[in-house]
Amino acid sequence: MADKLQLPPLQALVVFEAAARLGNFTAAGNELGLSQPAVSQRIQALENRLNAPLFERRHRGVQLTEAGHSLYLIVRSSLNDISEQLERTRRKRNVLRIDTDMGFASYWLLPRMERLQALIPGVEVQVTTSPNDYNFRDSNADLAIYFGQGNWPATQTQRLFPEVVFPVCNQEIKQALGQHNRAEALLSHPLLKLPETHPQRWITWEDWFHQQQIYGQSHSASRTFNAYSLVIQAALEGQGIALGWQPLITPFIQNQQLVQCGPQVRTERGYYLISASNKPASVQQEKIKAWLLDEAWGFHEQATPISVI
Repeated sequence: MADKLQLPPLQALVVFEAAARLGNFTAAGNELGLSQPAVSQRIQALENRLNAPLFERRHRGVQLTEAGHSLYLIVRSSLNDISEQLERTRRKRNVLRIDTDMGFASYWLLPRMERLQALIPGVEVQVTTSPNDYNFRDSNADLAIYFGQGNWPATQTQRLFPEVVFPVCNQEIKQALGQHNRAEALLSHPLLKLPETHPQRWITWEDWFHQQQIYGQSHSASRTFNAYSLVIQAALEGQGIALGWQPLITPFIQNQQLVQCGPQVRTERGYYLISASNKPASVQQEKIKAWLLDEAWGFHEQATPISVI
């Protein structure tokens, strides 16, 4: 009888791989849905089991030791092999997976899922979300829809929506601002926002105020949320003013739950439809790609014009 393999828990190896790849325990926790202490505990347990340090702890992150680097190469390769085998199994089950972020999935994709599914009967459509930027090497998705510049390596990209952003608030705050409010008036209310990213991935409040020729304005009443759905919920409840991205915000504008309360800003970034450039697309993928592009075109044709206040 073969000897039982003496391996650490798979979750510990997954946590180790993420921490090594990202060089930061907090970032690894955010990716895996764990707290920073939970990541640290799992790494410590793995180091204790191996009786060797895997990371050098530094002020702004961690760096692999020689032993950690050797283990990372093996773990990374093994997890990739597992992932590829799972992908092959998934394809045999006739599944089509779409990766995107939570905001796009919640506010644009899910309301259209029934029509999307009808295009490919007998195929299970899976939607997975991540708060991180798209990484082709780490994705097993058939298609992805992510926000950015459209320049992800080894991919084909087609822009669905440009970045069009404007402040939004509920009716009560809009009345307090008045009909002829100036951009400076927004500073009298809490500004709702997402955490800053480095490099910057989307327009920030500072960018928006700069577009209005307002500089150096400090605002201590800002409130930061780690998910765009929380930003929008806070705006609906009148907790402050949010930046609204089209097309995510459009349903709330159309039903007047939220109203525009400042000029719009547009950039060359946006939501892009992403597929692998080195893999032939299946018939199902081509159907979904064509449908998504058509839906985006239809949105541009039918969207209620947004005023420039």
